[in-house]
Amino acid sequence: MLALCGLLIGMAGYCYFENMSLPDAYVNAAMILSGMGPLGELRTTAGKVFAGSYAIFSGLIIVIATSFVLAPIFHRMLHHFHVETTEND
Repeated sequence: MLALCGLLIGMAGYCYFENMSLPDAYVNAAMILSGMGPLGELRTTAGKVFAGSYAIFSGLIIVIATSFVLAPIFHRMLHHFHVETTEND
């Protein structure tokens, strides 16, 4: 669901700022969302600013999603090794 929302945001931005067709917008948004980079050359300044912002957004989404998946595992490891999580004065 998160990837689909990110993909739709990217497609809308490429269609609006770069006047790309839906297939071109889809492939460029999918490539940035997967970390590969855009396929087509960006012609407008607004499109370049959007692509850079979208790439940062996509990277943050990946980091946040990964942290949600790995946080319980890391928390379990802390319990396994009896690591204290409270401060002792």
